[in-house]
Parts: sequence; structure tokens; C-alpha cells
Amino acid sequence: MEILRHAVVLVHLVGFAVLFGAWVVEAAGQRRITRLQHLGLAIAAVAGLALAAPWGIEYDLNYIKIGTKLVVLLVIGALLGIGAGRQRKAGSVPPAIFWGIGLLTLLNAGIAVLWR
Repeated sequence: MEILRHAVVLVHLVGFAVLFGAWVVEAAGQRRITRLQHLGLAIAAVAGLALAAPWGIEYDLNYIKIGTKLVVLLVIGALLGIGAGRQRKAGSVPPAIFWGIGLLTLLNAGIAVLWR
């Protein structure tokens, strides 16, 4: 069971890497929202929700940390949706939305690593 949990952690990290990597590529270029960012968010969300279930562990989960990460994830999703809609209508993403996505993605990773 522990190997399966570690595999889900790996998938969760891959989702973060896809989201943040696609954002970094766009930050160096045209600063737009891509389908790859949406895909990375979906992968990280599904794997994160699977990790929030208390299966295969002998310790208590930190539900405050999990809830905080979920709220940040939902805000990232909202910003991606709003940014994609504005990009479709106006042809560009407002800078505050674009940079907010990157900063919140980094914040979510920071919460995962630094909050004990």
C-alpha cells in the first residue's frame, strides 16, 4: 500500500511540474493561459484528493494543511478559468491574473514542503 501511495505522490508532483513548467514557459514568452496548465492543475488536483484520503498510513493527516492547499488550488483553478475567458475575448491575459497563477502555484508547493 505504501508503494501505491508513493506512486500517487509522484503523479501529484508531475501535475505540479506540468502546471508550473507550462506557466514558466509562458512567462518567458507571450504570457497566456494554455491547455497544458489546465491539464497540470487537473492532474495535481485528482492526485491531491487521492492523497487526502487516509489510506495506507499509520499517522494522522494534517487536515488544516490539506484544506489550505485545496483552497489555494481552487483559487488557481478560478484564475485559470477567468484568465482563459479573458484571453479568448480580449486576446490577452491581465498581468495580475497571469502572475497570480504562478505565485499561487509556487505557494502551494511551498505549503506542501515547508508546513509540518
